[in-house]
Amino acid sequence: MHLENQAPAAAAVGTPTHARRRWSATDLSLIAVFAAFVAALAILPAIPAGPLGVPLTLQTLAVMVTGIVLGPGRGFAAVALYVAVGLAGLPIFAGFSGGVGVLAGPSAGYLLAFPLAALVAGFLARLVLARVRRFRYAALFAACMVTSLLVVHTLGIAGLMINGKLDFVTAILADLIYLPGDVVKNLVAAAIGLSVHRAFPRLIGTGRNASVTAT
Repeated sequence: MHLENQAPAAAAVGTPTHARRRWSATDLSLIAVFAAFVAALAILPAIPAGPLGVPLTLQTLAVMVTGIVLGPGRGFAAVALYVAVGLAGLPIFAGFSGGVGVLAGPSAGYLLAFPLAALVAGFLARLVLARVRRFRYAALFAACMVTSLLVVHTLGIAGLMINGKLDFVTAILADLIYLPGDVVKNLVAAAIGLSVHRAFPRLIGTGRNASVTAT
């Protein structure tokens, strides 16, 4: 009888609790709020730039903040929700545009990169906050820059080549216009993310109790 009572307890101990975790009402609320946050920064006045007029916006700032604040899963969900609602027709993309027609434009690669960028930035931020004890601001900034270069700019260049009919070298040169702005926005995103995690160290789900301290 004693052994029978111990078996369920042992099974429960052997089952990772995080594997059974479901998003709570708070998680869903955060996803909705950050989707609205991305939309709000996207519809601020944009500056057309480059040979194809792909606009300079604050979207990438919002995407990075969403990823490093919410973490990979919820960050991806929030930005994917924003993209899905915009593709459904709501005019929440840059220049108050919306609908699937934007996928034929030169900025399509950047737009489709945003959910993946939030995922990668969130994953890297979670690693930084769980393992880095010093220079966390610099590490978060590096996480944002790696994400920008490997995800946003890579897919953005692909979009310029496919929809903009640019050759590879010309597409890279056109994309370089956006790099200085991304550096500034990633500096801001890292500062916002670090401030949020100082106040709410468990928000991203690092699984550790370590305080978030910048040096």
